[in-house]
Amino acid sequence: MKSKKSDSLKDFVAEAEEILDGLNQCLLQIDSAADKTPVKPDVVNALFRGAHTLKGISGVAGLDKISKLSHVLEEMLDRMRLGKLSLSENVISTLMQGVETLRQLVQSVHTRGDDGVDLQPLYQKIEQAVTLQTPSHSQNPMEQMGIGPELLKVLTEYETHRLMENIKQGRHIIEVKAHFDLQSFDRDLSQMMSSVQNLGEVITTLPSSGLSPDKGIEFNIVLGIEGNIEGLKTHLPLDKVTIREIGNRPTPAEPAATVAPEQAESRATVKSLSQSIRVDITKLDSLLNVVGELVLNKAVINQIGKEMMQTQGLVGSVAELFKASQDLDRRVTELQEGLIEIRMVPVGQIFERLTLAIRKLSRELSKEVNLLISGEETKLDKSMVEAVADPLLHLIRNAIDHGIESKEDRKLAGKPEIGTIQLSAVQRGNTVAIEVSDDGRGIDLERVYQKALQKGIAEKEKTYSQNELLNFLFLPGFSTANHVTEVSGRGVGLDVVSKNLARLNGMVDIETLQGKGTKFIITLPITLVIIKALIIRVGSELYAIPLNAVSESLMIERREIKTVEQREVVQLRNQTLSLLHISDIFSLPPAEKQEERLYVIVVGLAEKRIGLVVDSIEGQQEIVIKAIGETLRTVPGIAGATELGNRQVILVLDVGAFIEEATRSSSARSANPNH
Repeated sequence: MKSKKSDSLKDFVAEAEEILDGLNQCLLQIDSAADKTPVKPDVVNALFRGAHTLKGISGVAGLDKISKLSHVLEEMLDRMRLGKLSLSENVISTLMQGVETLRQLVQSVHTRGDDGVDLQPLYQKIEQAVTLQTPSHSQNPMEQMGIGPELLKVLTEYETHRLMENIKQGRHIIEVKAHFDLQSFDRDLSQMMSSVQNLGEVITTLPSSGLSPDKGIEFNIVLGIEGNIEGLKTHLPLDKVTIREIGNRPTPAEPAATVAPEQAESRATVKSLSQSIRVDITKLDSLLNVVGELVLNKAVINQIGKEMMQTQGLVGSVAELFKASQDLDRRVTELQEGLIEIRMVPVGQIFERLTLAIRKLSRELSKEVNLLISGEETKLDKSMVEAVADPLLHLIRNAIDHGIESKEDRKLAGKPEIGTIQLSAVQRGNTVAIEVSDDGRGIDLERVYQKALQKGIAEKEKTYSQNELLNFLFLPGFSTANHVTEVSGRGVGLDVVSKNLARLNGMVDIETLQGKGTKFIITLPITLVIIKALIIRVGSELYAIPLNAVSESLMIERREIKTVEQREVVQLRNQTLSLLHISDIFSLPPAEKQEERLYVIVVGLAEKRIGLVVDSIEGQQEIVIKAIGETLRTVPGIAGATELGNRQVILVLDVGAFIEEATRSSSARSANPNH
């Protein structure tokens, strides 16, 4: 019984998240419009339907708080769609807070099994917004038009409101009487509606009574259009319709803002995140575990085949085994790629949530911010997308609070008063780069240096490069903020970002220019489920290094290694590459014979590259990373374990932890020579 309840809650959470994503998209369309009044009614209706649906499914699930809040928002949106509530900044802000609170409630249900959040302050804000924003009409514009009661008595309250709004916007009110065959009227009516809806707004569609079935069916369609009847005629089958303009169209005091049909259509579109059926991610995880076992079995069969070929040659049953193993290899790869593809979701799913966070923060800090998004269709594993949400939110908070200046400061600096934040994603091979950039003041490196001196992690006599100074920002507890706020300045931020990304085998890099802005670049593997790895040997031990973290491998002479500030380095194409010996990290016994030639695996990207010194490279293999026990969980540099084709279990190295050790701690070590 408990299992059934748990399953129903999972279904509710999944469906509720889809609804909330749709509500967010509608609110962003409204909030991004320069003038809130001409927002298409389709957008407001979509908000209303979303709140109504969430009220229904939460009521069925017995989640009273979610159901009640959804009902309150539904009533608020109903007033809006009926013209009884105007789209003010206060109303939009209240709606955004309401949707954000609904998401918190849904997350609470998912994590704790209840929906415990105090809603009273929000209810008070909603009541104030509804009370203060009730529009009044001094004169009924339909009286000016001379529209008789015969039309009004068949319209609903909502349709009457939309008729009034179209009249106020100075549109022509057109009645189209269309006659269709009874057998095909649904298809014919749908085609006609598609033809005319881009010309304006369809206010109502009413079937006429009185015709017998053999004579067909007639519909009265009332439209509000920008153009005149002649323009409308080109979109209608004139042999099936009669057209007339209703009432005497008054000249509006101000021209109505016109929107090109294609532009209006794009505004009103509420993009769906997925057209496929909803699948619980835990079920996909279970299937991928099975595929992971198949990958291991495939490796075992390949290993057996190689051993038999070496002893018996490629003849008879050995040849058949070889062919079967090749076919198995291909099929398992197809199955693996298919399941991983199912897990992929567009990063735009997170970008939309971050967009609301940006608008909320910009309002709280009284800073106007223009958000530019690109690459939202780039795909990542579902688990990766969710895990990167918090690091991205940290970076955006920093950009708005520390990066973007006030309007006055921007004006003095010769910048536009409205700041710009760019959020982009792009796939590069087996990795995805997500960038958060702003056109703010940039990072004050001198201030970073002074803070590092105060904390005793920098030397007064030492000259630091820009990258070394930026590395201080990722040390625990390091902050340049003078005051603690609700947004930032608590010394918790970039170190958390770095650690969270390291758990995903990801990295973060910074580019900054004083007075121009800052860019944070996050690099992540597309997935961590089943990956290709480089198998290396150190002494008698084998290790796996995720191949997506490897940029190249090389062989060097021992005499090429230099020591700079207690770190071993080597020159690589006019750049200094820090070296880490795997044997030193894990305290492995030294080899009996010191080889003069060493293998170096270069991992990382750009400025975040280091060289891992190993004894030999054994080859490549697809691996499935398995969790390790509590004993090894706290050992730095270990991401998990995997099994090779010969059933040998080896450790998978955490490249992110190595890079963090080499790059983040180098400055701290230089200030403490005895470290």
